[in-house]
Amino acid sequence: MSQEFVSDENESDCQNSDSAAISEQDVLLVTVVGSPQGVRETILTLYRLGFAQVGDWSPLQRAANAGQVMSVLIRRKVRSGHTTPPGK
Repeated sequence: MSQEFVSDENESDCQNSDSAAISEQDVLLVTVVGSPQGVRETILTLYRLGFAQVGDWSPLQRAANAGQVMSVLIRRKVRSGHTTPPGK
């Protein structure tokens, strides 16, 4: 992938500090897809591990495959300095 993130053309037009703070964040989507019971159990497991609150996940939505549902967690993460992946 030559372009993992493409900058927004309007990003340079941001005038206020709120917009500047948002542009320094990465928006991460975590998606769980499977049977309704499997998705609920996974969300509960992630809660027990301290990953996210149960209420932070979207309501269950129908997925592409019959009998499957999905739930999405949106996380905003402040960008830290450039890091090199381990082993490189």
